[in-house]
Amino acid sequence: MLSLDKIFPAQLSTTPSGWKNKRFVFIIVVLYSILITANGRRPSEPYYGSRIGQLTTFAHGINGTVYAVDETTLFIKNFVYDGTGPDAFFWVGKTSRPSPDGYIIPYPEDYIGSDPPVLQAHNYTDIILRLPMGKRIRDIRWLSVWCRRFTVDFGEVFIPPNLDVPKPKVLPEFKRLAHNLRSSNISILDAKTFYIPNLHYDGAGPDAYFWVGNGSEPNIMGTKVPNERGSLEPLSGYQGEDIEIQLPGDLQVYDIDWLSVWCVEYRHNFGHVYIPKDLDVPPALGQTKLTPQWWYITTASPTMKTKTAHTQINTCKEIIKEKLQVKWEIKGDSLYVELLGRIDEDQYMAFGLSGDNGKSQMVRGDITLAFYDKISLVYRAVDYFLSDLSQCDGRSGVCPDERIGGKNDAVLLAGDRKKGVTIIKFKRPLKTFDSQYDINIPLDQTVSVIGAIGPLNSLKEANAHSHIGDDVNVENIEINFSLKNDNKCTKSLFNIKDSPDEVPWPVNSIANEFILTARIGPTGGKRGYTAITGYNSWGIAWYINDLLIPEIKVVRGETYTFIVEGGNDKFQPAKFHPFYITNSSEGGLGQRNVNEIRDEYVYAGVVYDSEGYPVPMEGATGRYCEWKHNGVDSWRTSGSFEDYTRTLYLDCDQGEPGYLNWTVPTDAPDLLYYQCFTHRNLGWKIHVTDSAQRLFVFNIYLATTISLSLVVLNRRIII
Repeated sequence: MLSLDKIFPAQLSTTPSGWKNKRFVFIIVVLYSILITANGRRPSEPYYGSRIGQLTTFAHGINGTVYAVDETTLFIKNFVYDGTGPDAFFWVGKTSRPSPDGYIIPYPEDYIGSDPPVLQAHNYTDIILRLPMGKRIRDIRWLSVWCRRFTVDFGEVFIPPNLDVPKPKVLPEFKRLAHNLRSSNISILDAKTFYIPNLHYDGAGPDAYFWVGNGSEPNIMGTKVPNERGSLEPLSGYQGEDIEIQLPGDLQVYDIDWLSVWCVEYRHNFGHVYIPKDLDVPPALGQTKLTPQWWYITTASPTMKTKTAHTQINTCKEIIKEKLQVKWEIKGDSLYVELLGRIDEDQYMAFGLSGDNGKSQMVRGDITLAFYDKISLVYRAVDYFLSDLSQCDGRSGVCPDERIGGKNDAVLLAGDRKKGVTIIKFKRPLKTFDSQYDINIPLDQTVSVIGAIGPLNSLKEANAHSHIGDDVNVENIEINFSLKNDNKCTKSLFNIKDSPDEVPWPVNSIANEFILTARIGPTGGKRGYTAITGYNSWGIAWYINDLLIPEIKVVRGETYTFIVEGGNDKFQPAKFHPFYITNSSEGGLGQRNVNEIRDEYVYAGVVYDSEGYPVPMEGATGRYCEWKHNGVDSWRTSGSFEDYTRTLYLDCDQGEPGYLNWTVPTDAPDLLYYQCFTHRNLGWKIHVTDSAQRLFVFNIYLATTISLSLVVLNRRIII
């Protein structure tokens, strides 16, 4: 224990003010000593792990220094190679010298297939290599840059016997102090990364974060650590998840004394674990973050003292050709899934079990929807149940389990996006015992699976699917989740180039029409609804007078009749689209909460009940009529909307249409929208003018028509 009298001159102790100065200086000295101690714990910089040696150069300019990062990872600093070898790879083995009796270290990691690409040229590149199939550094004797075709060793380094390789450090579990915080033994994976298995926390702390700092106990002089999704939002609850978190900035485990869950607002410690001072953990070179080997497999109870190495996933299935691939692995009672989707940042990708085993069927399917939330800047994985092929209306449709009374059983593990590919990793239980919304995953048979990609609506829910299965005509896609070497992905999504943007169709318009039909039809892919409106479509849209979402021009004070054939069976969400007119560019009034209802003004098609809630008018429904495809959707090959309509046919249910009469208010704004009451993003614009404008527009229309007629007549006379 430091003594103030031994540190400071005696005269500082003779007065109260001297004691105050003395205490202040003492605090500064203690803080300085903590800083010196923490910095003194760091390895000498730069630290890349245990040095193996320099690559010996035989050909093609091979150079670089090799380090052992951990038991399964090698690091080459400043790797040099001219790239001209015809069949060269990173090659390891356990013979006395490099020979054909070895195997490839996959590089780069994002390849899919039996072999990675031939090694390309490198000029002082830092390279991370992970040994495949559970191999460890102690299982090899050398690393070589090897040409298989000519069995030539371009350069080599030998692994020293009894090499002391940095290893993850296993710590105790969180000390349990408040809010049911507990975990299994925590591990330090590298100098920046913590692995926290079986984490429990009730989420009730108002301002709680992962928190690190110095001193004998957690205190306010700490630093926030992002959660497993990279977010610095207050922590929500955990129910046994296994997570990884990384220290921010330049902070390393050598710089801290503890990790805790800390409430900033109330300065309260919910639980913590101490960091030993004698650490020798792997350096933080990015080897533990968002890689194909992204979870750990335990071989004993959760309280075990050691962990095994990463395992390479060797299962892969292409769900949508060149768009969506899935990798999987069984660990304990959970299925671990990695989705790779060539999708836009505002799209989702989905994968799960078919609603009918024996064919890939969306209805009654159990899927996980994965996407990047651009508002919260986090990745998400959400458990969905598909009761119907329609947007979720809060009761049925393509709905998150939580929205219809179930539970979100999908647990996000990690997310990343590179080279146009979104990678999201999550886990879900094999059995949930919730037969209403979930399907259990059998391990003794092949099961039918489904997948889709598509846009999100403003609620960050599935708005539609633009791709499903291998094509529009879905074939039966099957997976046996118990297989460990079922790799059917022959092409990497990272190597696929995006197709050029499609040319949108011109916008349709309607003017001087007082009777208009409103039916349902397809959106026209990338040339139709989305290209016209800039909004993500749901897969169907309004057809007014058999035109895809035309812009309608109306006149104040005039009356218009809409013959509505959007469906009147409220128990079939996919066929229930009440028509209404609103100031909302999105629609879907029936899905909105009380505050949102107040913000939207309705002009036709809706009445309000005694409690002030909106309901569709009788004339706003009618029988269901839909324009359907003759075969597959031909938007890609249709040069115009007129060409597209020739590939459609009208299918109407029995019954009568609805009739909605609307007299345009004299104070109506210049821009309104026709929409669907139960679903968002089906309609488009109504331009409102006064009578003088109407006359002016009509005169232009009449003059244009006469001029065109004269041109045609003159041509005929000339001919």
